[in-house]
Amino acid sequence: MGTRLYVGNLSYETTGDELKELFSASGEVVSSDVVMDRQTGRSKGFAFVEMGSEEAAKAAISAQHDVELNGRKLNVNEAKPREERSSGSGPRNFGGGYGSKRF
Repeated sequence: MGTRLYVGNLSYETTGDELKELFSASGEVVSSDVVMDRQTGRSKGFAFVEMGSEEAAKAAISAQHDVELNGRKLNVNEAKPREERSSGSGPRNFGGGYGSKRF
């Protein structure tokens, strides 16, 4: 198990500082980052919290999963590794073209 946690079902008003304070009851919090939408600047409703140790991460999952914060029950579990995205090379099909069809 890693020390990075996924925290979902956040209220749009929840801040990283609030999460840091909440999760610090389970151990050292290295970072807490609420994911923001680039275009609107509004929270996407989830965050990542990095704990100082695996023991603290396990304790945080046990203690904070289904806890209510700002009117929403938190979904807390171990963060999965980020999936590789394509580098943009290769064929791209946007559809809408007619290709070799003749009318």
